[in-house]
Amino acid sequence: MMGAALPIRDELTAVALRRHARHEPNRRAALRMLAIANALEGMSRAEAARLAGMERQALRDAVVRYNAEGLAGLHDRPKPGRPQRLGEAEQAVLAARVFRGPDPERDGVAAWTRADLGRWLEERFGKPFHPSGLSRVLRRLDLSRQKVRPVHPEADPRAQERFRKRGCATP
Repeated sequence: MMGAALPIRDELTAVALRRHARHEPNRRAALRMLAIANALEGMSRAEAARLAGMERQALRDAVVRYNAEGLAGLHDRPKPGRPQRLGEAEQAVLAARVFRGPDPERDGVAAWTRADLGRWLEERFGKPFHPSGLSRVLRRLDLSRQKVRPVHPEADPRAQERFRKRGCATP
């Protein structure tokens, strides 16, 4: 014998849930919203779950979380994992170092590479990084792989300006 269906909170209508689902960037949360909207419109829970591409038990779990937390409960929980190797302060120091750029005399390079930054991190914080692991850290800091064109240490800015104006570097 089956029990009564779990009641769903009704401060948002099915139409409002569908509107939220349409603008939701997280696909899994949007599908949960659509499944709950289908159930609110009177569709059987099994059919509502099937149309959203989930099992009936997954819909029930989503309803329980929606009843307890609202729309925020329909998003995935953060997954546990290994903690980040660099703390917030260390990441801020790394970002500042990348933005400041290398000093060719002190650092011996004209532009940062991941290997150079990895060596610097190991010297500064004692934490070795493989270049691919450092790529993930830099991506998390919203830093792209683009870099400025290096400036030659013996470049003459006046000669460059003359070339731009006249098209040749003659004095």
